[in-house]
Amino acid sequence: MNIIEQVVKSGMVAIVGPPNAGKSTLMNSFLGQKISIVTPKPQTTRNRIAGIVNERDHQIVFLDTPGLHKSRETLNTEMVKVAMDSLLEVDLVLFLVDVSLPLPEKMKEEKREELSSYFQQIKSPAIMVLNKIDQIDRKLILPMIDAYAQLFPFKAVIPISALSGDGVEELKREILALLPMGPRLFPEDIPTDVTERFLCGEIIREKVFLLTGQEIPYSTAVLIESFKEDESKNLITIHATIVVERNSQKGIVIGKGGEKLKSIGTSARKDIEQLLGGRVLLKLWVKVHKNWSQDKRFLKEIGL
Repeated sequence: MNIIEQVVKSGMVAIVGPPNAGKSTLMNSFLGQKISIVTPKPQTTRNRIAGIVNERDHQIVFLDTPGLHKSRETLNTEMVKVAMDSLLEVDLVLFLVDVSLPLPEKMKEEKREELSSYFQQIKSPAIMVLNKIDQIDRKLILPMIDAYAQLFPFKAVIPISALSGDGVEELKREILALLPMGPRLFPEDIPTDVTERFLCGEIIREKVFLLTGQEIPYSTAVLIESFKEDESKNLITIHATIVVERNSQKGIVIGKGGEKLKSIGTSARKDIEQLLGGRVLLKLWVKVHKNWSQDKRFLKEIGL
């Protein structure tokens, strides 16, 4: 029997929730490796990224999604659309919230209504995941479970810390209990559905998020212009462009004497070498594309 036709616990699980709830950290925790980039800044994730957990008796395809938030900006509305579209094609939804934020009854009415509007679009079984429990007093967890359980008919409400791994195994057991039996959706040796080129671009973008401040991270996109492997030299040469919206931003990303761009490149190259398992020559350029975040054609080019 072909292994891909083997019947196991198998299904797609969307990880959704507000920005900075820990969705990417949770998916990386399930996978035991870094697929989604993670920064302390909200709205780091822009695209839907699949992380695939393969075991002898199950295959779980997790979909990391952009944070749910209200915005009129073209880039942000496209990101939210990506997240909401993910709800239509999955077997299970994990809705993540940050427990250090106010409980539903203490939220502003507008925020509570926004949360409810997202719940109404869930058509599959759903688990509410209360993340970052390492940041609060444990005595507050039970009242939180009660509060969130009243908002929607969740199959379970599970408190976890995606960062420390506390509660993640219990969450996985709940997921497996709700997934159907079926064939594996992907071959067993594939950890994600995105390309190495895409992951390299995300690593560079992560370093921009981490090493620049204010509006710069949100005004940048990364395009991988070329990706060439020379097996005889055990060397991969990558040319990438960091796209910004204004000339002033270009100057900030390059930095005095090119120092900022150099530090972004050095930090990114180390992570890319770890990802690809070989030596990497990374060449970075910075280009201005005025108001690219409002340009639907350009957003399509970066996968939105």
